[in-house]
Amino acid sequence: MNDTMVTVVGNVATNVEYRESAAGGMARFRFAVTPRRYDRQSGSWTDGHTSFYTVFAWRSLAINLAGSVSVGEPLLVHGRLKVREEERDGQRRTSVEIDAMAVGHDLTRGTAAFRRVVKAEPNLTHRPTPEEVPATATPVG
Repeated sequence: MNDTMVTVVGNVATNVEYRESAAGGMARFRFAVTPRRYDRQSGSWTDGHTSFYTVFAWRSLAINLAGSVSVGEPLLVHGRLKVREEERDGQRRTSVEIDAMAVGHDLTRGTAAFRRVVKAEPNLTHRPTPEEVPATATPVG
């Protein structure tokens, strides 16, 4: 495949929005990446321009994200980069998205406790009840 694969390091900018579909769970959130550079003249670190990405995740990654990630947390996101251009109201807009294959907390900035999910027999017709959706999930309208 000729996909552009990226790994970005940054912070969660919005709540994870989670929803179920016929194809399985889907999660979406905005991700902020700000480069930092050391300025030798001033002897201090300076922040560069912040780039924002919309991150999409599917199936088990989506539900695990919804139950594990909060605004402001530092993450590493690995996935397929997609750049979309569209014209709206006479203006050309560009959006940058990442279809996530793997997401994890940035352990250079904190600690985490991993909990393995026990997978049950898949049931394609099962619709989760509100009690089964993670408490941190925000429904997509």
